[in-house]
Amino acid sequence: MADWKEKLPEAARAYLAGHRLDEVECIISDLPGIARGKAMPASKFATQKRFYLPNSIFFQTITGDWIPIPGEDGFTEPDMILTPDFSTAAAAPWTGDWTLQVIHDASDQAGRPIPYAPRNVLKRVVELYRRQGLEPIVAPEMEFYLVARNTDPTQPIEPPMGRSGRKAAARQAYSMSAVDEYGPVIDDIYDFAEAMGLEIDGITQEGGAGQIEINLRHGDPVKLADEVFYFKRLIREAALRHDCFATFMAKPIEGEPGSAMHIHHSVVDRETGQNIFSGPQGGETDAFFHFIAGLQNHLPSVIAVLAPYVNSYRRYVKDQAAPINLVWSRDNRTAGIRIPVSGPESRRIENRLAGMDCNPYLGIAASLACGYLGLKEEKRPGAQHRGDAYAGDEGIPRDLGEALELFNAASGIREILTPEFCHVYSTVKEAEHAEFLQVISPWEREHLLMNV
Repeated sequence: MADWKEKLPEAARAYLAGHRLDEVECIISDLPGIARGKAMPASKFATQKRFYLPNSIFFQTITGDWIPIPGEDGFTEPDMILTPDFSTAAAAPWTGDWTLQVIHDASDQAGRPIPYAPRNVLKRVVELYRRQGLEPIVAPEMEFYLVARNTDPTQPIEPPMGRSGRKAAARQAYSMSAVDEYGPVIDDIYDFAEAMGLEIDGITQEGGAGQIEINLRHGDPVKLADEVFYFKRLIREAALRHDCFATFMAKPIEGEPGSAMHIHHSVVDRETGQNIFSGPQGGETDAFFHFIAGLQNHLPSVIAVLAPYVNSYRRYVKDQAAPINLVWSRDNRTAGIRIPVSGPESRRIENRLAGMDCNPYLGIAASLACGYLGLKEEKRPGAQHRGDAYAGDEGIPRDLGEALELFNAASGIREILTPEFCHVYSTVKEAEHAEFLQVISPWEREHLLMNV
């Protein structure tokens, strides 16, 4: 580890130039996408040969409860070995000292990748493509809300106060003035991203009150998932600096549009560098249609991953900028599978189902798994939908319980994501769902208490 600083990316080196590194955060994504790990003085990090965390961090629900999932010797919480990926080293510019974050990979003590570690799940799916001589390319879009500070969970979430002294307004999509209302937060997002070496392709105001979209440039799926993982943290920190919250809930405000993580897909031939969705004359290939068919046929089985919480299903509302079915269509934002306008080299397929509340590693892995099955099965998709897809029938699970049933029954998906991951994920999600069903909501008290 003595020469570890020589492995740092250029942005991390630039951030530390002329400064003494104080602390290193050794982090890893858990199932929800929360950064878990440990911080240590930089001097200690440099002398460490191994880093450890218990494997039970993947058995924790979003409420903090632990699900005892036994291994071969029962539930013993063995330590995992964490290996730093120095290509991910990035500044933590919101801290009071000079701190670097480093994403780690997890393996067991025999050196085998932990199958339910989200980054490992995505790496496995990408490797399946590469064994076929293919390179998957993704471009995520991140939607989120800036909201007023909410310290009482019984109170509704409200839009933030803008610099004009008025609350952020809804239905102002693409308004530059709306973005300017919370310009100081946006400025800090840009500054943090630059310090971390993260590239933003664009920022726009979305349709909700205080809702923003950040687009990232296309690239390697693992690298892009790392960036979304980092962005969620830096955006929250930027908001806190300005007395508001950033939330990635799928549906935080009643009556407002939900927040998605749209995933654009293309696939490149590793030998030729050509987009396999386009033929020699620029036309759409069989592989293009096979990938669409894979999404249509298998996305219902992974909705539990793309929409991981009970709140996630509140997003799938007709005429609220979220899909309600799996039709595919060209340049049509009402469809679940959209083909954006593009030239042959950049021909791509957009999956509009994933919510921003999903773990980026798992959401991208699940979407790629569906496309991979489509390429292997070589089936044709349904006919292209023309017109308003909201006028059609609903075609996706309506709640987490139904989605988990489909997930548990999907043998093809389980083989790709591994049975070990699917077992852990399903067990944790079923526990969360059961806990939610024990909560009595204000709606029930208001309408049922004296009326039934």
